[in-house]
Amino acid sequence: MKQGLHLKIGQHLTMTPQLQQAIRLLQLSTLDLQQEIQEALENNPMLEVNEEEHEDSGDADQSERHDDNSAERTAEAEASSAQDDSDDSPQAEDQWNDDIPEELGIDSSWDDTYQSSAPSGPARDDDGGFESNDSAEETLQDHLEWQLNLTPMSDLDRLIATGIIDGIDAEGYLRVALDELLEHFREQDPEDFADIELEDLEAVLHRIQQFDPPGVGGRDLGECLAIQLRQLPETTPWRKEAIRVVSEYIQLLGSRDYKQLMRRTRLKEPQLQEVIRLIQTLNPQPGASVTANAAEYVIPDVVVTKVKGFWQVVLNPETAPRLRINTQYSDLIRRADNSSDNTYLKNHLQEARWFIKSLQSRNETLLKVAREIVARQEGFLEQGEEAMQPLVLHDIAEAVEMHESTISRVTTQKFMHTPRGIFELKYFFSSHVGTADGGAASSTAIRALIKKLVAAENSSKPLSDSKIAQLLDEQGFKVARRTVAKYREAMNIAPSNERKRLV
Repeated sequence: MKQGLHLKIGQHLTMTPQLQQAIRLLQLSTLDLQQEIQEALENNPMLEVNEEEHEDSGDADQSERHDDNSAERTAEAEASSAQDDSDDSPQAEDQWNDDIPEELGIDSSWDDTYQSSAPSGPARDDDGGFESNDSAEETLQDHLEWQLNLTPMSDLDRLIATGIIDGIDAEGYLRVALDELLEHFREQDPEDFADIELEDLEAVLHRIQQFDPPGVGGRDLGECLAIQLRQLPETTPWRKEAIRVVSEYIQLLGSRDYKQLMRRTRLKEPQLQEVIRLIQTLNPQPGASVTANAAEYVIPDVVVTKVKGFWQVVLNPETAPRLRINTQYSDLIRRADNSSDNTYLKNHLQEARWFIKSLQSRNETLLKVAREIVARQEGFLEQGEEAMQPLVLHDIAEAVEMHESTISRVTTQKFMHTPRGIFELKYFFSSHVGTADGGAASSTAIRALIKKLVAAENSSKPLSDSKIAQLLDEQGFKVARRTVAKYREAMNIAPSNERKRLV
């Protein structure tokens, strides 16, 4: 085979570092973007936060323009001059530089010279501040062990109680059988546990079941509810009957077999209603009150408001700080100078300009997509979920002349603040369901209608999936029974036989 050189001309897309950076910033969430900006500020001396107040901060498109004679360069001006190596025009010093004294005392502090902008408030000692910043949450085991330390017990019983507490899960149930626990103790310490019987472990468990929260240490749902009922005053109406129901007939109560339940307990329907009403006041997951999940906070990327009858979409200015080029460092760059220091400054200047430009491109793309979504979902903003229109990524991509993959990146982990709440941009996309007039309705609207029908149903005769499909068909929505079942399960709505209630 003969080797040779050939010249071939063609076109292909190259992922430059700048394009990769723009794509990466586009798909970052708000928190990840803030971290990326903070790292860029720490690593690039050419970048700084523009803390000046903008006169046009309330402009809907969030792209304020400044006069040419302004003392600072804005981020837009720096991005447009990305091809320049340096700027020869002199730049004005920041206004606060004029207030810095030439000499400061060695033992002086910042507050001695400048007025602090921090709000005044009651002083806190260091120990209190440290404790308030402790993010560790108390677990159910910690809560039970704290009570165990306050309970007088023998050393052997305390060891048994510690093993029982270790077997209690986050919901408050004992998931380890006592006979298995006894066998484990005998293997670890045969001498001390030679005379210990299963009844001794039962006695220690009963003491733990008196701990807070009520119902902790139950081995099943019936025992958990019975523990809570026994801790109620004996004068509580229907307490005795409720203990019998949860201890002996919890399966019948769970399956809503009220006829069988009334026959075995010899209770009439009004009496059984009072018993069930008392049981419903109990907590089936007592451990959840101690190990509550921490609240998750979401920072919206865009804010939607109605002004003079029109819906307006603006970027949230709190999501990311405004960046600009540090003029003091950029003025140090000298033309035709290839020294290492000058090359260092040039490279960082170019990186800073590309970073600002990528941020600006991200904001413009996000704002464009959000506006198009709002324009297509005005019915949801006006009337709620039932007016949600069917929408897919292709519809938005075609409207804004972008690729579907770009729309997917923009709408992932980006949130919109509306008068109806905060929603992820993905929430506004849903498949369509045919209507009787040949139109289409979104699956989100169908779910809202199903939820509305279930909420208004008679609890003693709940609607079946076939009945719900029939009611939707009467309203003009062609939905199959299996589709109703799929939507119902997606919303965690139980089937009709489990929704039946006496009270």
